[in-house]
Amino acid sequence: MPDHAPLQISNRDARRLWLAAQGLADTPTGKLDLDGLIQKLGFVQLDTIQVVSRAHHHILWSRNQNYRERLLNKHMADHRLVFEHFTHDASVIPMDFYPMWQRQFRRLEEKVRRWEWHRGMLGTDGRNAIKDRIREEGPLCTKAFDTKVQGEKRMWARPPHKLALDYMWYAGELSTSHRENFTKFYDLSERVIPDDLRARVPSDEEQIDWLCRNALDRMAFGSEGDIQRFWDAVSNAEAKTWAARNDADLVPVEIACADKSKVCVLAPPDIEQRLSAVSAPTSRLRILNPFDPVIRDRARLKRLFGFDYTVEMFVPAAKRQWGYYVYPLLEGDRFVGRIEIKADRKAGKLNVLRLWKEPKVRWTDARAEKLDAELGRMARFVGLQHVIWADQAAADLL
Repeated sequence: MPDHAPLQISNRDARRLWLAAQGLADTPTGKLDLDGLIQKLGFVQLDTIQVVSRAHHHILWSRNQNYRERLLNKHMADHRLVFEHFTHDASVIPMDFYPMWQRQFRRLEEKVRRWEWHRGMLGTDGRNAIKDRIREEGPLCTKAFDTKVQGEKRMWARPPHKLALDYMWYAGELSTSHRENFTKFYDLSERVIPDDLRARVPSDEEQIDWLCRNALDRMAFGSEGDIQRFWDAVSNAEAKTWAARNDADLVPVEIACADKSKVCVLAPPDIEQRLSAVSAPTSRLRILNPFDPVIRDRARLKRLFGFDYTVEMFVPAAKRQWGYYVYPLLEGDRFVGRIEIKADRKAGKLNVLRLWKEPKVRWTDARAEKLDAELGRMARFVGLQHVIWADQAAADLL
């Protein structure tokens, strides 16, 4: 950490810097630049759960409501502008970033080899046979193979061919060609990734520098741990070493937290220009996804906004404080509540199950109208005709 006096940043400005860096400061309208949007975010997390819309679609729609669910697969399969791999979780990543992902292929290949649940994976001959089939038949999904789970059928047990496909995907030998109803189709990487990007292999030091620098740029400020966790493609030690080596370029800042405490972190060289340009974000009320990048780091979320949020999908129903899939409500630079909604696509309905306001938030008629408008927009996004409120949802705010 640099030893000169840190730049002081108020809690309000810290919240606004973070929202601006992550594309949530502007009104989510205007011409859609999907490539530019994903470049700005750095990655978009993928998730299988579809309560209303899957996380990756919802995250993009939250930033530009002209986005439609069909566009991301076209962006990958037809235009080859993104590839799939791991950050902290499975994600789509701008194709231009591929050369900086070489070390991640290596790191994850080594990690997978240590995972107990991959010990049933096919050997070299079996993996080569899978690649031969893909080479001859084109992209294949796991349903094209028929090996069976070996031994005890535990929750995360997978058949050998699935383990082998995953291993080769982690290692960069296979890439996602496209998805059909979210089913992943694997192809040889040389048929998915442009030759010039595969041929370019920066040094490990270059990759670490790029990963750390670009993480900090997309956060506006953060600790070495924040930098490491952003992509999860460097270690804590590597992030700390990078920060020490770049001491002269980084700006020490002291962030005021929601609880009035302060924390010293790092910021990119242009932080003062960002501060002078930062302004109040749109006052539109937005329903954010539980896996939105602004929500994902629960500690940072609570530190900046005082918003205590937990994902409860994997918590037994009787032990949940809120609900199975509960969406945070962002208004301006403040989280004002949370809502549980569920789509019934067959019936054309968006069902509002529960609504909670945050402490010290007054639920005015104007705020209720903003929420109604956003629910209507979200219903139209997924092709639903009606928003249906359960009685309890309204009663919670009386």
